[in-house]
This record gives sequence, structure tokens and C-alpha cells, in this order.
Amino acid sequence: MRFLMKISLPVETANKAIQSDGLAVIPKILNQVKPEAAYFGTDKGQRTAFLVVNMDKGSELPALAEPWFLALNALIEITPVMVAEDLASAAPSIEQAVKDFSCTTAQG
Repeated sequence: MRFLMKISLPVETANKAIQSDGLAVIPKILNQVKPEAAYFGTDKGQRTAFLVVNMDKGSELPALAEPWFLALNALIEITPVMVAEDLASAAPSIEQAVKDFSCTTAQG
């Protein structure tokens, strides 16, 4: 299953890492994590990485997150995501949920 990992680096930690070549650890982590895609930018004023990773079992989470926590004091958010084909495959279950659980709003 695909997940989007948002990895935010606290400004002070990232600044120190840049000044001491500590960001050299990022390629090492990426080589271990093997993301499907990796993007880098800023979010809410912090240097941020956005990774698409695959995880079949929850027990795989520490291997994905711990390197970032330990090396860069990162804040991590993980969100399940789908590609278009996954969404198309999910359409019947979405339609069934709409039938079973949609609320009608009272007008008045």
C-alpha cells in the first residue's frame, strides 16, 4: 500500500546539519527507504521532504521513520494515498458507502 510521508526538519536542526555536512545522511536514508518518489521543498517554514513509499505491514513503519527521527530530529506525517488506478478500483465500494451511509440534509 502506498503512503505519503511528509518529513519536516526543524529549522535549527536543519541549519546545523547543513553547516556540518549533516545533510549527507539524506541520500543514505533514501537508499535504505527506497521511496517510489522523493520531492524536497518547504512547508510551513521548514525544509520538508515528501516521499511516496510502499508498506505492506505496520511493522515496516519504524524502518521508514526512525532514520529521520534519529538523524535529523524530524517531524513525520504518514498518509495513505492512491494512484488513479487504485481509485478506479475503489469506485464500487465508494458507491456502496454512499448508498449505505449518506445523510440527507433537512431543508427548512
